[in-house]
Amino acid sequence: MKNLITLIATSMFAFAVWAAGPVNINSASAEEIAESLKGIGLSKAELIVEYRKTHGSFTHVDELVNVKGVGLRTIDKNRGMILLNDDDTPADK
Repeated sequence: MKNLITLIATSMFAFAVWAAGPVNINSASAEEIAESLKGIGLSKAELIVEYRKTHGSFTHVDELVNVKGVGLRTIDKNRGMILLNDDDTPADK
């Protein structure tokens, strides 16, 4: 029985990770950002949202380095998953 519960819990977690898609960092909630980007937990995602509220929308993906705790390496790892608008075109540049 314990193995069955572990299997179900693992399957649910794997589905949640698989279901995460590109995220618009200019409109998404902190929870959505944290679910979609690798290396970005809820606390960093909240800082991204706060930065956006204070400084306005991001115009380039590399502006994320201005958020405390977000480095270029994290941005590079997630480039294909970051959107700057809702047209579903990743901000690869």
